[in-house]
Amino acid sequence: MPLPKRRHSNQRTRKRRTHYKLTHHPAIVPSFEQPGGVTLLHHMDPSTYRYRGRQVLEIEEENPTQQ
Repeated sequence: MPLPKRRHSNQRTRKRRTHYKLTHHPAIVPSFEQPGGVTLLHHMDPSTYRYRGRQVLEIEEENPTQQ
């Protein structure tokens, strides 16, 4: 397999890489929690730990009196 004899310039490399870009948007779906809101597909709400309307993780509340 042939190898380049000389180094490619930064400009030449960057010109080639201009076509390496994201071609699709992330999957965004209507939110179950907020009417009119949107969320990423297959992601839970990080503030409430809910996914598609059901609780998936238990929220542990911190008690500041216990050290």
